[in-house]
Amino acid sequence: MARIADASVEAVKAAADVVEVVSGRTPLRRSGARFTGLCPFHDERTPSFSVSPEKGTYYCFGCQRGGDAISFVEETEGVDFVGAIEWLAQRFNIPLEYEQASPEQDARRRHRERLYAVLDAAAAFYERYLWESQAGAEARAYLEGRGLAEEVCREYRLGLAARGATLARKAGERGFTRQELSGAGLANRRGNDYFQGRLLFPIADARGRVVGFQARRLREDDPLQAKYVNSPEGELFRKGDLLYGLDRARTAIAREERALIVEGNTDVLALRQAGLGPVVASMGTALTERQLKELARLTRKLYLCFDADAAGEAATLRGMDLAAAQGFDVRVVALPPGTDPADAAQGFERRLANSESYVLYRVRLELDRAPDRQEAFVHAREVLARFEDSPERQQAQRLVADRLDLPRETQAGLAPRRGGRTAAPAVSPKLLEKGDRLERDALAGVAAHPDLRELLAELSPDHFDIELHRRGRAHLLEPGEADRDLVQLLAELDARADAEGIDEATTKELLLNLRERKLRRELQSADLEHTKELQEALERLRSAATNLV
Repeated sequence: MARIADASVEAVKAAADVVEVVSGRTPLRRSGARFTGLCPFHDERTPSFSVSPEKGTYYCFGCQRGGDAISFVEETEGVDFVGAIEWLAQRFNIPLEYEQASPEQDARRRHRERLYAVLDAAAAFYERYLWESQAGAEARAYLEGRGLAEEVCREYRLGLAARGATLARKAGERGFTRQELSGAGLANRRGNDYFQGRLLFPIADARGRVVGFQARRLREDDPLQAKYVNSPEGELFRKGDLLYGLDRARTAIAREERALIVEGNTDVLALRQAGLGPVVASMGTALTERQLKELARLTRKLYLCFDADAAGEAATLRGMDLAAAQGFDVRVVALPPGTDPADAAQGFERRLANSESYVLYRVRLELDRAPDRQEAFVHAREVLARFEDSPERQQAQRLVADRLDLPRETQAGLAPRRGGRTAAPAVSPKLLEKGDRLERDALAGVAAHPDLRELLAELSPDHFDIELHRRGRAHLLEPGEADRDLVQLLAELDARADAEGIDEATTKELLLNLRERKLRRELQSADLEHTKELQEALERLRSAATNLV
């Protein structure tokens, strides 16, 4: 795919108004030279979100998210860097130029654009056929019987496939080729429509572009026996990469810092209709690494809600184990046998509140399935071994002990494993936080008062414990390209300097404190020959600090 020219990227950066971009997600009010408002990434009642039109950055003191207009679009629209640049270019009417690519690359780019175009046109045709045709009456009655209102069905662009080659013919009239229809998974080898007489759920990527469909059987005489049929795997549609409804749930997931994963598409619609925003469906598959990677950009807390049979299947459990192993806080929402979320959408928040930790759920499942007491103990111990010590793990351990009536000496075998090496002395979290704060405040002061860069240059990278702060120091001394993490740090420094009123005198004192901290550390390990020299240097620093007051 052709690369966006650097000049176009810089033009977009210069034109993108961060206040205007952010205002599209949350109302902002001017406060001096800045703007403030409620954070769009998490729920809050008191505004802690700050935007600097001068620096083009934003930062939230509540959830510590920050960056520039590009990172804001990446977060809220679920796109990568290129997608954010294209989104902003369209928003601010900036023409983009692409670096010259080979004829093969241009052909591939145009081919993909045509596939996206025909899929979107197909979705629009299916929508009209569902709501405007007489043939759609049966499908509309089915949706009504499931308690799904037209509003939520239209929001998710549900449609109905006609029979025969209706879509293929209409697409041909609009200039799409048979090869494009086949490549998009819309036509079979004979040229007939791939989906016929089925209720269609469009599946979108992170940018909201339709990449395929999931089709539900409506009639018993359907030649395809499967209740659900997906688009064939192809260039755009790869089921293991996608979660149904993620494009519409992204903002709610980031704001509420949680995601509810259900099994079926109609479950998503029913819960959304009932007022739950952060809900997606796994489309009948176990969770995959790619799906979890997408979710990890938005939250670390997952609620899993599958029917009783699916929740115990090996593939589903592997997906749950994968999520837990990757550090997600996984909770399981239990439903009565034969019930799915769509049947219990009202009051679903209560079920979320009563969910149980994954380690407790997993241990309970092993105890219920084991044929005897010995095997139950072995399997439960294997599950517990995968989890670090926590209140949830301790609760699961007590469950095993109670259910199996274990003697105290046997219970010891369930305790968390401890490493054989001697652990290093624990460092107080408050002490670490204090050091982190010192480094950031010093950098924030220099960012606000560029004339003090010479003083910062006198400090080496070794004066900073945190690698990101070392990179921040280097950037303040010699500005250059900044990656996502560095952009967020710079946004925080700007907001911190303003919020705490860090003036030049305070900045000088903070920089002296960093030098003093390094000297104190060197004194602790210095030999007699260098101790006097270091003590004299420390006294000079103290005198300099006194003169600042």
